[in-house]
Amino acid sequence: MPRLRLVTYNIAHARGLHPIQGLASLRRLQSNLRKIAALVERLKPDFVAMQEIDERSRWAGNFDHLDYLRVHTRFPHAVFGINNRRAGLLNLCYGNAILSRHPIRTAETVAFGQRKFGEKGFLFVEFDVGGLCVPLVNLHLHFISRPQRLRQLDRLTTWLREKHRLHGDRWLVPPIVCGDFNNPGTRNDATAALLSHLCDYCDYTMHPLTGLTFPSPLPRRALDFIFLPAGCGNASCEIVRSLLSDHLPVLVEFDIR
Repeated sequence: MPRLRLVTYNIAHARGLHPIQGLASLRRLQSNLRKIAALVERLKPDFVAMQEIDERSRWAGNFDHLDYLRVHTRFPHAVFGINNRRAGLLNLCYGNAILSRHPIRTAETVAFGQRKFGEKGFLFVEFDVGGLCVPLVNLHLHFISRPQRLRQLDRLTTWLREKHRLHGDRWLVPPIVCGDFNNPGTRNDATAALLSHLCDYCDYTMHPLTGLTFPSPLPRRALDFIFLPAGCGNASCEIVRSLLSDHLPVLVEFDIR
């Protein structure tokens, strides 16, 4: 099996470094998305897991950002995981999404709550990689409350245990988990809690082990991570320098044994 490359990237609704959502013009939003597409093309990933991406939101140009990126990156497969839907004058529709060079067998979206705005959640996808099933979770956790983040991780791991009970026999490896963990100033928050939970499956490694990802101009916090199960080896990780979002993308390359 060839080496695989995975990027996790919070694209901040395509507003770039603009501090206020909704003030960027349609032209600027599309220009920034084309620059993100060019960055993705340069990184040559098999999978791109994105957070804060809009399907059709008034504050983000009222067009499908995932489809726009898919066209400009020429990825053959894509799936949205919408956590927020709000109709009316301020229509909002956004969440997590994945671009993939490999076929998508199944995809499920879980929102952590019922709010129509500001809700977090995760997107679970099973990919067909050379005829084998590789599962992945694209996750976005609460940005303020540590107790809320820990409750969300409990929800995720309970869901994954049931999914493993029903379908784990078809997985080549346990689920890869990536996304925006919204840790505070220390890594000993959601990341440590998730590593503890994932030990139910096998030993996982966290990437990056060092380095900061937020805010992108002068990073002070580590928010964005990829967790690889024991079946994923010879991993290398890079925090990619970019000013196209307030987050920096994280790239991991690995083998599946």
